[in-house]
Amino acid sequence: MNHVVLVGRLVEEPKVTTTETGKQVTSVTVAVTRNFKNPEGIYESDFIRCVLWNGIAANTSEYCHTGDVIGVKGRLQTSNYNDENGKRHFVMEVVAEKVTFLSSNKNKEVKNEEVKSSNSSKKSKKGE
Repeated sequence: MNHVVLVGRLVEEPKVTTTETGKQVTSVTVAVTRNFKNPEGIYESDFIRCVLWNGIAANTSEYCHTGDVIGVKGRLQTSNYNDENGKRHFVMEVVAEKVTFLSSNKNKEVKNEEVKSSNSSKKSKKGE
């Protein structure tokens, strides 16, 4: 069974491109924190490449931004290529079947702005 489930933060802005056959695709990197600390007491992260197609690609690009937490359900896929020296390289990535938007930094920024404006209005009322 080839089944992958990840939860992590987007490392960069998702950007959709269109293939020659008209399919939408985006490739994102998800930073997934390990569930244990290293010998120095720090949680390390793995940076996992994920490929998103069609509607999943479009929706993720529209609604998710750098730093947002997403869940990815999909499968592992291996591909390979030869570099300019003829050396063969293998690449493993997750092909997403479902992406869940778990939290957004944009929502936190809006809430922080609401708190700031609420606090400033309370201060101005006290000063009246």
